[in-house]
Amino acid sequence: MISALNGALDDIFRAMKLRRVWIALAHEDIGDQHRRTTLGPLWLLVNYLAFAGTFIFVFQPAGKDAAGYSAYVAIGLMVWFYLMEVISLSVPLFKREESFIEGTTLPLFVYVMRLTVQSAIRAGYAVAGCVIILLISGPALTPAWLWSLAGLLLILVTTPALITVFAFTGAFFPDSEFIVGNLMRVGMFFTPVFWVYNGRDAIQTYAYLWNPFSYFLDVARIPILIGEFPSNAFAVTGTAALVMWAIALLLLGRYRRQVVFLI
Repeated sequence: MISALNGALDDIFRAMKLRRVWIALAHEDIGDQHRRTTLGPLWLLVNYLAFAGTFIFVFQPAGKDAAGYSAYVAIGLMVWFYLMEVISLSVPLFKREESFIEGTTLPLFVYVMRLTVQSAIRAGYAVAGCVIILLISGPALTPAWLWSLAGLLLILVTTPALITVFAFTGAFFPDSEFIVGNLMRVGMFFTPVFWVYNGRDAIQTYAYLWNPFSYFLDVARIPILIGEFPSNAFAVTGTAALVMWAIALLLLGRYRRQVVFLI
């Protein structure tokens, strides 16, 4: 156990020294994805606004709660799209980086951080879109919004661990790419992204209380919508982060040298 932890930390520390490499690769990825397009990466902002606007238009209730629902959906979609992208792209990560892994001696965590930075950049455009909707829908700007920022930072800190765990899952079980992809698509409807938890419907209650994604949404959503510190959401999300990091370090320490034989 100790040797595995030391091996994982060594891989992480060596990757951190190469931060210019994975930052440059992440920026190159974003550029390649939008090469020769008119708007470039601004399409990420347009896509988010179009998707959020459609959900708000179709599902928003009539009356005084319409503005609050717009903010509710905007924040929920922002966080959900980020988590869905991170998890979906993590499963085939090592297969996607096969040529680098086989042809270089870069630490394995470099590829984890490459995807982390790439996802963070893409999410930045969604954050900008979310801010636009919040300004239009009109929730009052209060100091409690800083708790929402703290929640987003907690999700960001958890991201490398999520990527590591799901990347190893994809390496050991290739079918998991399709399983995880389908689960994430279905999971959107079992997560309070656009529906509001009312505490009465039994299925809805189960989908909310026993769904860890609900709490990832709440750490960013509750401070802005209610102006309160979501202690329960932070506790659950923080615990999930610690568990994911523990598993990630164990996998990275024990199996980082075996990945090349699995892909």
